[in-house]
Amino acid sequence: MVFLLMSVTVLHLITLAMLLIATMEKSWWIWGDSEISDLWYNCFHDNATNTWLCAATNENDWLQSVQALMVLSVVFSSISFLAFVGQLFAMPTGGLFYFTGLCQTFAGFTVFAASLIFTFHRKEILGDSRDLSTGRFGYCFILAWLCVPLLFVSGVLYIHLRKKQ
Repeated sequence: MVFLLMSVTVLHLITLAMLLIATMEKSWWIWGDSEISDLWYNCFHDNATNTWLCAATNENDWLQSVQALMVLSVVFSSISFLAFVGQLFAMPTGGLFYFTGLCQTFAGFTVFAASLIFTFHRKEILGDSRDLSTGRFGYCFILAWLCVPLLFVSGVLYIHLRKKQ
């Protein structure tokens, strides 16, 4: 039982860290080696100073929905972890972690929706007149997709997890 409890906790913390990285880092779309776009900024690499110069992205409805869904996923996963810790100490023996599992599953649905929106509407989100075939998805986008099954698995595990002594 202790091993299962520790495994679920580690899985939850790993997915929460992955969600934070996917939401805040600068690599959702990569245009070659010198330009990166994310949910918040478009960055260009300046070779003269060897620094990244970033400007805010052009806001549109699709981008705002992806931003909101990713932030919601972080919030729901954080609430889920806090509820789990609270339930772990306050819930009577034999109780199930329904609230924790539902919050974690809802976080999975929000990441899934955000990733789908970015996948199908990247032309409108990126707003560039350039050909999208010159760019590729970045590691934050891939992390977001990896979070989806991990969040669903941990949500199901929480729903079936019963508190023992």
